[in-house]
Amino acid sequence: MSNSPETTEVVTGDGFAAGNLDAMGDGPGFRKIRSQLDVKEMGVNAVVIPPGIASGTHWHERQEEVYFVHRGTLRFALGENDEHSITLGPGGVLRVDAATPRSIANVGDEDAIYVCFGAHGGYVGRDGVHREGEPRVRAVE
Repeated sequence: MSNSPETTEVVTGDGFAAGNLDAMGDGPGFRKIRSQLDVKEMGVNAVVIPPGIASGTHWHERQEEVYFVHRGTLRFALGENDEHSITLGPGGVLRVDAATPRSIANVGDEDAIYVCFGAHGGYVGRDGVHREGEPRVRAVE
């Protein structure tokens, strides 16, 4: 495998696309990962929220969502009357059923960034295939 510089702009190839959130938008708001990388099987966006800002409450008709906190501290208010509150920092992950009302607040001192994945249709299962004779883990060359 050849050395390559770190990818910042969206690059595509035979069967893949790669990019960086910083190249997908400026300031607060959505980073449209799905459209930038031509994702077809799920919704996926990143959202930047400034300190002290919260989203309105929303829910979905069909799609379950998974939230991954990349940066900052977010409080998720969950339930019809916000009866559950979950605070997550970097690396935190939350799954929310489609119909569960939720809102998201940046309760930290810096911009918070989360990535949200949404889909409907079920789990595919473990269908990974490895190259025959190649180890599953190896040192970087």
